[in-house]
Amino acid sequence: MWADRGSCPRAVRQTQYQWIYLFGAVCPATGASNGWLMPTANTDTMNIQLKDLSKQVDSEVQVMLIWDQAGWHTSKGLKVPGNITLLPLPPYSPELNPVELIWRYLRRHYLSNRRYRDHDALFQAGGEAWNKLAGQPDMIQSICSFPWIESALNN
Repeated sequence: MWADRGSCPRAVRQTQYQWIYLFGAVCPATGASNGWLMPTANTDTMNIQLKDLSKQVDSEVQVMLIWDQAGWHTSKGLKVPGNITLLPLPPYSPELNPVELIWRYLRRHYLSNRRYRDHDALFQAGGEAWNKLAGQPDMIQSICSFPWIESALNN
């Protein structure tokens, strides 16, 4: 908005929010992905995603899931399938988590600085953004290629 220097113009702004939570897991080696849009972020919704991720991979594959220490990641009610191993990161270290770059990419390219008509439009936009990226395994590999992961894969 244009305004005289030093003035404080009034503008309409949104003061209430509705949320959509995107739970996602990606494989930096293959570009494979698993994502769920959830209405809340809690232990129950995390258990749904873990169960689905467990079913998605071949039975002889062991998944190492790197994640932060969000409350629903450390809950006693978490049900971790036998083919998933959790690797919690130190507190406040998002720079070590490859999936953080996925969230940044999705915000920059598909989700930020947009206005959504309603909750359904937000839900649809989140799903479309995830599906666009999930359909590009090479892009996922590129985004998540941390030197320490590449080194581990080559050994």
